[in-house]
Amino acid sequence: MKEEESLLSTQTQSGQPETQTQTQLLHYWGNTPEQEYYNLQGIKASKSFYTSPRGLKLFTRQWLPLLSPPRGLIFMVHGYGNDISWTFQATPIFLAQQGFACFALDLEGHGQSHGLRAFVPDVHLVVQDCLAFFTLVKQQEPQFLNVPCFLYGESMGGAICLLIHFAEPEAFQGAILVAPMCKISDKVKPRWPIPQILMFVARFFPSLAIVPTADLMYKSVKVEEKKIIANMNPMRYRGKPRLGTVVELLKVTEYVSQRLGDVSLPFIVLHGSADVVTDPNVSRALYEEAKSEDKTIKIYEGMMHSLLFGETDQNVDIVRADILSWLNHRCHAGGGGAE
Repeated sequence: MKEEESLLSTQTQSGQPETQTQTQLLHYWGNTPEQEYYNLQGIKASKSFYTSPRGLKLFTRQWLPLLSPPRGLIFMVHGYGNDISWTFQATPIFLAQQGFACFALDLEGHGQSHGLRAFVPDVHLVVQDCLAFFTLVKQQEPQFLNVPCFLYGESMGGAICLLIHFAEPEAFQGAILVAPMCKISDKVKPRWPIPQILMFVARFFPSLAIVPTADLMYKSVKVEEKKIIANMNPMRYRGKPRLGTVVELLKVTEYVSQRLGDVSLPFIVLHGSADVVTDPNVSRALYEEAKSEDKTIKIYEGMMHSLLFGETDQNVDIVRADILSWLNHRCHAGGGGAE
């Protein structure tokens, strides 16, 4: 991380990154070609396109251990406006180095997948896209048979992981939920009567990008130098949220928050106490209400929404260590009691 930060220059007096004069990086780690970088990290990685059962062309990636069969399979779901090719990669690269095979796809309308940018008219169709791809991956290699499978979701991806669990309760051996969007924080929601007006207009113009919300990246990433790197992502959605997407996310988060008591799989939920994008209190409610016998919660004092990139390197290492410890315990011991 230090090498990338040294490539960046100063900010404006307002504190916002000045990206116009920056040298655009090819990747979040710098300009080292992808395959060369993966080799240096001691992993295997590849990318391809997958056509879902509903005919949608979706961009996918996989990151694999280099020298041994995987100890576990991790199926990863990114958050709103994000994608799997920029800073999101830092986590699966780390996990692949620890012996886990990681798989992810750009959701509909995100990254390099097809669909109108950042337009998600039906999250339940996205859930079916993910389930179909994850099921195909499980079946594609003999070495994947009988290997424990885990879901991993960040923000909106955390809510999607819970929806995947509700759809196929026995399909996965656990879930890692990073600042899950089980409820959108009141601190970033438009105030009354704007939501009511927007929901009415969305019936007629669902793809309009007019929802008055500040760029969530600046509310998610704590370290100023990392804001600059995050902002360089060529695939990041920078426009205003689309009406139909906002209405759908409000419906989905309401649905998930009402079904927290139906969660039965082992999980670890991780949240920053200073998160103003998703509500850490709902993660506390998930921990309290879930009927899972094996459940863990980590609330990090003072940390923000982007736990696995936007924090200081020291804080990122703390969160990574907690995830790795949780995975190691369940892969080596085959499960465990509540922590």
